[in-house]
Amino acid sequence: MIETTVTEVMAELAELEDPKIREVNRRHGDDHGVNLSKLRALAKRLKTQQDLARRLWETGDTAARLLAILVCRPKAFDRDELDVMLRAAGTPKVHDWLVNYVVKKSPHAEELRQAWYADPDPVVASAGWALTTERVARKPEGLDLVGLLDVIEGEMKNAPDRLQWAMNHCLAQIGIEHAEHRARAIDIGERLEVLKDYPTPPNCTSPFAPIWITEMVRRQHDK
Repeated sequence: MIETTVTEVMAELAELEDPKIREVNRRHGDDHGVNLSKLRALAKRLKTQQDLARRLWETGDTAARLLAILVCRPKAFDRDELDVMLRAAGTPKVHDWLVNYVVKKSPHAEELRQAWYADPDPVVASAGWALTTERVARKPEGLDLVGLLDVIEGEMKNAPDRLQWAMNHCLAQIGIEHAEHRARAIDIGERLEVLKDYPTPPNCTSPFAPIWITEMVRRQHDK
């Protein structure tokens, strides 16, 4: 029954394939050509199916894995299973969705945050930093914010792209959420100049930390 369902779902994903979307995604390191709105519509129709999610993930296909993330039950995965999935995520979109839609909702999130944060693989470490950023915003109690700023100051400038992006997000979040560390966060951003020249579309906020922090604090004050 499940095998047939996987076959049917894979056939439907194949029908949704769009070469133009695949080309755009390819530039960002992703290897699928499915419109994400259509993918979400398919997930909504399938509803939550944990067994199907596991089978879709096992195909290794990027679109199937994104769909698996949307139809799974995040709390049904054990800690080791999530660790294996993260290390095998492959593309940036699968990695980001897995962290944001599954791991953050898992009871193992904090344990995995601590394990991944110090991982020698920079892509795995970026997941640890993403989970740390979540805690900075939502549950900072027990975090060493000064220590995090020390690490960012010493390592972000020369970190690989994915890890650098995650560290920069954490830097901005500390500056936005914690006024006592705001001046230092802005100073670190100004000196390191990470993402200073990042192309930002009109009406979007630059990921350059000093601009990001200043704009988000302004919005908070305007509310």
